[in-house]
Amino acid sequence: MSVIEVKGLSKSFGQNDILKDLELTVEKGEVIVILGESGCGKSLFLRMLEQLEKPDRGSIRILGEEITSRGADINRIRRRMGMVFQSFNLYSHMTVLKNLTLAPTKLLKMPEEEAETKAHELLASVGLSGTENRMPDTLSGGQKQRVAIARCLMMEPEILLFDEPTSALDPSMVGEVLATIRMLSHRGYTMLIVTHEMEFAKSVASRILFFSDKGIYEEGTASDIFDSPKKEKTIAFIRKLKTLEHHITSRSYDLMALQGQIMDFCAKYGLDDKESCSIQLCCEELIGEFISAHDGEPDITITLEYSEAQKTIDLTCCSKGDRYDLFDDNDISDHLGVAIIKSRAESYIYSYENGINTVFASIRRSRKQIKR
Repeated sequence: MSVIEVKGLSKSFGQNDILKDLELTVEKGEVIVILGESGCGKSLFLRMLEQLEKPDRGSIRILGEEITSRGADINRIRRRMGMVFQSFNLYSHMTVLKNLTLAPTKLLKMPEEEAETKAHELLASVGLSGTENRMPDTLSGGQKQRVAIARCLMMEPEILLFDEPTSALDPSMVGEVLATIRMLSHRGYTMLIVTHEMEFAKSVASRILFFSDKGIYEEGTASDIFDSPKKEKTIAFIRKLKTLEHHITSRSYDLMALQGQIMDFCAKYGLDDKESCSIQLCCEELIGEFISAHDGEPDITITLEYSEAQKTIDLTCCSKGDRYDLFDDNDISDHLGVAIIKSRAESYIYSYENGINTVFASIRRSRKQIKR
């Protein structure tokens, strides 16, 4: 059964077309994840479903009713959907309990005692029992977002819309919110989720839409989009998600910052501590070799790429300057740094072109990870 039908949806701002002739049908119980670069219209699309933004052309049917038709009872149709925003949108002057009970008592005419009972149950379901009398400003970001989700559920919506629900959160708080949304996905809700959390997208999506070129550029299952995308821009987007790039322009560069980025990258893709350590050591030694080989400030770019399909970790180091082959068979091959790189890499290649030294190394995987 189709619960959302979008036909010919278009929206422009001045001369800038954001979405043009977008077509989409969403079936009951589907979890749709929407991906794409900033400015491609992901959040705008959700806002048009809620009629917070009016389309220039096209139609939207929600649960069989056309919300874009002249004279449509937008508020009544909107009550059948719930939207969670990235900025929480809680009433700061009201307690958590009042934030949850206000809409159902005013709009659904739910008795206050019934609303409060329901609010207690929903807060417990999102792990926030005991916060009923607290003010929103006393809560963490993750707690605020879970309150916002519980408030949304108070209206018993049939469709849930999430607009980058973790983008305003500290990394330590993201997991608790994603766990709550994942729980809802198992309860059969129809959901559309704009997110930049790729591992989460893989775990919950029944279908993924990649937005580009003013509409749905490519769509498919999580496996289709993440493991074998077909179109050029999707491939570039997914490739970038699995790439870490770090640029060094000072001899006194921040090694700890680089190591932290590598650790985060490895954690994101499930690489173990041994592999993270190997990558950090190789990066540190490559940078050290090129800095010591050239006078003046360095111009070095470290690029780390991980392929989930091939289970490979590739490290590329590009350094501008005179030719310097650290793997050449002479005294420098005895350097500890070179020995470390050789011991941690399955293979390594050096090249020099247009004033740029390039070292490409395929980092050795741990046997435990390869077997996964």
